[in-house]
Amino acid sequence: QVQLVESGGGLVQPGGSLRLSCAASRSIFSINTMGWYRQAPGKQRALVATISVGGSTNYADSVKGRFTISRDNAKNTVYLQMNSLNPEDTAVYYCRITTTRSLLYWGQGTQVTVSS
Repeated sequence: QVQLVESGGGLVQPGGSLRLSCAASRSIFSINTMGWYRQAPGKQRALVATISVGGSTNYADSVKGRFTISRDNAKNTVYLQMNSLNPEDTAVYYCRITTTRSLLYWGQGTQVTVSS
C-alpha cells in the first residue's frame, strides 16, 4: 500500500491562510485524480476539492472562493491553498489519490485548527 506524505497543517487565526501539500512517491507513475477531504470531530469524512490529471477542479460549496487546489505532476504533489479560514474549517485534512489502475490511496491526515 502506497503512503502519501502530507504537510502544512497547524494552528491559524480566523481570516488567516494555510497551504497544505501532499507528495506521492516518484515510484508512482499512474496517478489520475488527486484531492483533499476533511473530517471534523463527530462528522463523516467529506470532500473538500479534487483535481484531475488534466486540471479540472471540483470544490465543496463550503470552500468555493476561499480554497484553491492545484497540482504539480512532475513532482507528484497536490496542494490546497486555504484562505479566509474560519473555525468551521477546523478538521483533519486527508490527501487522496486515484490511479489509472483503479487504485485509491490516502494520506495520514494533517490537523488544521482555526482559532483565536
